[in-house]
Amino acid sequence: MDINQISQTLREDAITVVFVNVLLQQIGLPVPAVPTLLLAGSLAATSGSLGQILAAAVVASVIADWIWYLTGKLFGYRVLAGLCKLSINPSSCVSLTEARFIRWGVSSLVVAKFIPGFSTVAPPIAGAMRMNPLGFLLAAAVGSALWAGLALGAGWLLQDAVQSVIVLLDRHASWLLLLVLVLLVSGIGWKLWQKYRFRQLSAVPHITPDELVAALAGAEPPLVLDLRSATMIAETGPIDGTRVAEHDWLLEAVGDWPKERPIVTLCACPEDASAVQAARQLQQAGYSSAKPLKGGYQAWLATRAQRG
Repeated sequence: MDINQISQTLREDAITVVFVNVLLQQIGLPVPAVPTLLLAGSLAATSGSLGQILAAAVVASVIADWIWYLTGKLFGYRVLAGLCKLSINPSSCVSLTEARFIRWGVSSLVVAKFIPGFSTVAPPIAGAMRMNPLGFLLAAAVGSALWAGLALGAGWLLQDAVQSVIVLLDRHASWLLLLVLVLLVSGIGWKLWQKYRFRQLSAVPHITPDELVAALAGAEPPLVLDLRSATMIAETGPIDGTRVAEHDWLLEAVGDWPKERPIVTLCACPEDASAVQAARQLQQAGYSSAKPLKGGYQAWLATRAQRG
């Protein structure tokens, strides 16, 4: 379908097109919604029709957010761990996002739509944390209205410019397709480069669960920093002898711990991503003996089970 056909479809049934597009995008599919909103805003005949399109976008977005909220409420940290595993870049673990969500509170849902990636992660985090449903729906609706309203309003105010761009793009459709493909390949390439770079940086000495158990029983046991998400800790309970920590407050969590004493960082994310990042940060701060736990929380659980 070319751009003229898309424009014609929007003229005939903009409400349905916008609703479906926004719903799919907010569910998590790689379907851009902002260009559709801009185009729909530029094609709206009256302010009344613009309001109806805005309402359709908000309803679709809130439905998607509610689905993610219920998913998080039902499955807790497991759905967050699943989202973390789907990330191409292991260093972008959900636990980092969750810590900031807790710090920002309800306001994070209002701005979530404007932050790539956070829009999909924030609702299941809210559900996993048992956020008040009415408060969640209100915040999600306000955030959706701001996000969709700005795009539709921009299209409405810049009608002539948007239409000129549409004509230009239609004349050079083949070049547009090439540009889209180049941007897509470049984006995937950048993500893969980040993954490769992370793996290079994660080549730091680890400590195995067996070694940790032995060290904890020694004369000078290490300080173990638990970097798991608050949701996971709430569901599975804290680990005895560890200190809960966040990346943004890592040095505060270490406190006055002697720099020559060993520190072990523990997480529950793919490739020990959070633990590796934390260990490297501590090493740079002078804690040269900081090491991530190999296999993270699951390996720690397995080792404890084997030892009875």
